[in-house]
Amino acid sequence: MRRNIGLVLAGLGAFLIVMAVVLPTWIVGQVVKFPLNEYETATLMAGNASYFSATSLTEKTGVTMRATYTIKGDGKAGTSSTAVWNEYSYVYDLTNHQPVQEASRRFAFDRKTAELTMCCGANVNGNARIQQRGLVGNVFPIGTRKQTYQVFDTTLNKPVPFPFAGTATVHGTQGYIFTEDVGPVQVATQAVPGSLVGLKADSVTLPEFYELHLTYYVDPETGALINVQEHQTVTLHNPATGAQALLLFDANLKATPATVAAIAKLDTSGRNELTLLKVILPLVLGLVGVVALVAGILLGRGRRPTVNDEPSVVSPEYTS
Repeated sequence: MRRNIGLVLAGLGAFLIVMAVVLPTWIVGQVVKFPLNEYETATLMAGNASYFSATSLTEKTGVTMRATYTIKGDGKAGTSSTAVWNEYSYVYDLTNHQPVQEASRRFAFDRKTAELTMCCGANVNGNARIQQRGLVGNVFPIGTRKQTYQVFDTTLNKPVPFPFAGTATVHGTQGYIFTEDVGPVQVATQAVPGSLVGLKADSVTLPEFYELHLTYYVDPETGALINVQEHQTVTLHNPATGAQALLLFDANLKATPATVAAIAKLDTSGRNELTLLKVILPLVLGLVGVVALVAGILLGRGRRPTVNDEPSVVSPEYTS
């Protein structure tokens, strides 16, 4: 019985030691993924912003602007390897109490690498012909590295480089900084009344230029964005001179303190889960496994026999 118990303990100890080694590597890699049913809202604010109001046909300057981004996962459309999320953004002029712009996007991506894939009704503003490639941008790979990533830009409708630009601490978490710098680059043309841009023609078609400086703060452990800053400028230019003819949008949007705090709290929960799976559980399993293995070996060896335990041997008697 003692020997059997020892064998069981030794086997259990060996199993726990193996689990302690495998858990932080292979098992965590299979279990830790971006969620299917994500639901999150982020608010960015800008002061002294400017834009052209299509309703009043005038330029609004010095306004306070609020941009709200809402992410909602479509769990039913996702799989064990692919998540499908819907994003809706809404920009509002708080000074003049009127909407500025809105946009929507549906995207599918790998739940570990954050790489986009075209499926499941993916589209940008309802256009399903746009091929979304590169990183999703809303999240980075789990285990983000200090390198340049190609991230999809929803205005250019193509991936653009996001080089690593340093580190910064956000609510106690050291984040990796990645930046996107675009333009000015022409993205479209717009027909406007000639009087708006000082031209005599009733209507003129002008090239539209887009410029962006976008900064992402990424938790390298979870791949989550923990802070965002976005300075976007959209202008119309005179095709003859190349000079700016009309400012359509100019705002330096920054995540509000409340948004940063809420995201940091959510990210901390994810980091704690990773720490539990990658550090605490393997350590506990390893220690318990070693103790069980040693105890099993000692019990399995049994008790050394003594002189009293040896059987008596009766010497045969010789008769003549």
